[in-house]
Amino acid sequence: MSDSLFHWHPACRLLEPQTPDDVLDALCAALRDGAGFTIGETGLARLPEEQGILQSRSSGTTGGAKAIRRTHGSWIASFRVNAEVLGVTPADVYGVLGAPVHSLALYAIAEAAWLGADLLCLHAQRPARQAEALRDAGATLLYATPTQLRLLCEAGQALPDLRHILCGGGRMPEGLRARIAQLCPNAALREFYGAAETSFIAWGDAGTPEGAVGRAYPGVEIRIDAPAGEVGEIWVRSPYLFEGYAEGSSADTRWRDGFVTVGEMGRLDGEGCLAVAGRRSRMVTIADRNVFPEDIEALLLAEPGVRHCAVMPRADPRRGVHLVAVIAGPCDGDTAERLLALCRGAFGPLAAPRRVIGLADFPLTASGKPDLRQIAARLEAGE
Repeated sequence: MSDSLFHWHPACRLLEPQTPDDVLDALCAALRDGAGFTIGETGLARLPEEQGILQSRSSGTTGGAKAIRRTHGSWIASFRVNAEVLGVTPADVYGVLGAPVHSLALYAIAEAAWLGADLLCLHAQRPARQAEALRDAGATLLYATPTQLRLLCEAGQALPDLRHILCGGGRMPEGLRARIAQLCPNAALREFYGAAETSFIAWGDAGTPEGAVGRAYPGVEIRIDAPAGEVGEIWVRSPYLFEGYAEGSSADTRWRDGFVTVGEMGRLDGEGCLAVAGRRSRMVTIADRNVFPEDIEALLLAEPGVRHCAVMPRADPRRGVHLVAVIAGPCDGDTAERLLALCRGAFGPLAAPRRVIGLADFPLTASGKPDLRQIAARLEAGE
């Protein structure tokens, strides 16, 4: 197997059910040819003069659109790691819940194709149908975000054949691990942390302490730009890093001495476990206290009925800023007061959101994350 080019292992089968999808078809063809390509919401285009290059386009959750450029080899290196650590063989069946334009799903599809596992792409299916398809195909390995896993759990379908679940793209709400364990009793759940620019940074297992995502992924070096045990910016050096932005830029992303940061904050404990606090650009200071909206979002997302949530800053003439929580769907007075009381109990009256707002058409990015720019614009417009 080449270390520098994607390929389609002869043992890999694209399983039913598949919904007709031009982007997925083009991606599979590019993987078969080892072609360089760029992929995003508008589709896939080959890069005929740049074999071995992948450019994934991001609409951006908080900033402008970017094209993240990396080599095929930067992902192939982690394919080999996962095959060894997880024991992946052509007998495995990968379940992928996200669309191929989302970097997590794109990675999972490329990994399955390269390692020869069968592949079940379910992004066009409802959660209940996804659960049925995973059961019927005997899926053994699943890549998903916390939101996708929550929706899958709501379907209530037992998935005893799953032996590995890799969860990334956000924090895991309280209680989700227990729900997954009930429906997938034979699966080892590995929460991991990374970014489209860095790929894997850290991952955990059953022994990871509460509140931490895990230890450094094999081959990764993590540094925190703060005294030991304190919260600081996360810097990473590894074989899996991107080359740079082919289009656009990010003020959060910076290079220094071979390390890169994407503006995330966190801390390392004495055992090397990484806890992620949130994005530096989203952190707000209220009454001389640094508050990460991601902490509040994780608390609210653990509540039944809260499918999507974004905690947003609003100007405050007395304190400079206060927070509001925006959730998907309707929100009556009783629900709002219950959620606010929950936040006040966990974070205190100053850091807790001042209001809860329900949006019937909650804006999401292509990757299924809250579109913070759109939500901010709608708050400004007074919705």
